[in-house]
Parts: sequence; structure tokens; C-alpha cells
Amino acid sequence: MIEIVRKTNIDFMGFRKFALVVSGVLVILGIIAIIQVANGSANLGIDFAGGTAVLLKFEKPVTLQQVRDVLKQGGINEFDLQDFPTVNKVLIRIKKKEEVLGKLSEKIIKTLKEGFRDNKITVESTTEIGPKVGAKLRKDAMWAVIAATVGILIYIAWRFQFRFSVGATAATFHDVLAVLGIFNIMGREINLVLVSALLTIAGYSLTDTVVVFDRIRENLRYVSKESMEKVFNRSINEVLSRTIITSLTTLLAALALFIFGGEVIHDFALAIILGVIVGTYSSVFVASPIVLLWKGKKPLMSKK
Repeated sequence: MIEIVRKTNIDFMGFRKFALVVSGVLVILGIIAIIQVANGSANLGIDFAGGTAVLLKFEKPVTLQQVRDVLKQGGINEFDLQDFPTVNKVLIRIKKKEEVLGKLSEKIIKTLKEGFRDNKITVESTTEIGPKVGAKLRKDAMWAVIAATVGILIYIAWRFQFRFSVGATAATFHDVLAVLGIFNIMGREINLVLVSALLTIAGYSLTDTVVVFDRIRENLRYVSKESMEKVFNRSINEVLSRTIITSLTTLLAALALFIFGGEVIHDFALAIILGVIVGTYSSVFVASPIVLLWKGKKPLMSKK
């Protein structure tokens, strides 16, 4: 195997107090985001808020101001526009809280076609979701994340010990909250695409954490003279090269999606990039310190 780094002796556990502060800030940002999602003050996509989204392709280039003027002249207000100038596309989003949305997408298309008679318009996609459906999707998304985390807790408790499962679960929650909080701070839209990315991140984080835990377990079985902190540090250093290789290759794939994948999966790729960085960090500075600091009656691992 290629070794990105040679044998190291980094005191990872010595940084756990500093990491606690960093993680605390990230978790607080995530909690704030959850509160804003729950009360509807976050930048929710129409998946969760309800509304209409229409993606149109223009034959000739147009400016957002031109589209805005035509829509307002047609009596359509309170909309968000996003342009993709390289492909002459414009995304129109209108969040509606009314019980009946009607044929809003048809009205948008008709208004723009009348306003741009000399510019052929092709409808790429239309999405129309009622507020009740959006609320249900939002609730189901939260339960999906909770169910995945509980599954992780049970699996790690069976695979290792309960204190290890607590560390892995805390790291998973940490990663999900961190990415959600960063997205919220950036003003990015919170929708079902982000939820799917968060579940992917949870799986990635668990994989990286299990690798670290596996090495810690092996070293605890055969080492009796070293302190627990030294065993943890040595274990992390031993898998450091593997962790870096895995993270870099995953990042390269996510970056390729982010740069070349197009606007449809842009936010998904960005969330994965953030998740890989945060997930790699948490397996070392969140999951492992929690297990180390756990004061249980039983030893961490029984020796053979």
C-alpha cells in the first residue's frame, strides 16, 4: 500500500480540549439550524416549505433583471431567481404557504413566453409541492436521520462495546449537525438533496470511525504497560496514512461532481466535501476522546 505519511507520533489526544471548543461551535451552529428549520425561518427548499420551482432554458442569453421585470408585469411577485449563464438557464422558485397552489407553474411559463416572444423557451423541469406535503417530508427527513443514528448506535454496541457506540454516535450527530449548520450559515437551501447527503455523510463517518476503533481494540488486547492515552494516540497514528488516502480519494470524486456535475447536484457535492472533512476530523477528535474519557467499570477490551 502507498504510504502518504511515514511513521508518525502525533499527540492527537493532547488536542482534545481545543477540539472540544471547535466541535462545540459546530454543534451549536447545527442546533440553531435545526431550530430554524423547525420554525420555518431557515432557507427551506420547496421540498419542505411548499411551493413551485420551474427551470427554463432560453435560446438566447437573458439577464435576471429582464426575467424579474417580465414576471412582475405578469402579476407574479415574491419569487427567487437563480441563473446559469453558461447554459442560458434560469430557475424560478416561489414558496407558497397557501393550501392551494393552483397552476402556478403554468402561469410562470405562459408569462415568460409572452414576455420573450423572440426568445424560444424550453421547460427543463417543474416541481410543485403543497405545504402539507412539505411539512410531512420535513418530519420524515428528521426521522430518517434519527433512525440511521440509532442503527449506528446498535451496530457499534454489538461490534465493540457500548462506550464505543456512544463515541461513534456522538461523532455521527456531530458531523450531521456541523454540515447542516455550515449550510445554514452559507444561506444554502435546505432540501431533500441535503438530507440524502447527510445520510451519506453519516455512513462515511461511521466507516472512518470503525477503522480507528478497530486498531484501538487490537492494540488494547496486546498492550498492557502503555497508558490508555498512549494506546489511543499510537492507534490513530498507525491508521493515519489509510485515513488520509481514503479522505483524499473521496474528496477528489466529490470535487469532480462539484465542478463538473452541473447545478442539479452542486449542493449535494458541496455537502459531501464538507462531510468528508468533518467526518475525518470527528473520527479522531470526537469519537476517540469520548471513548477515552468514558469512566466505566469494565475494561475497554479484554486481553486474549
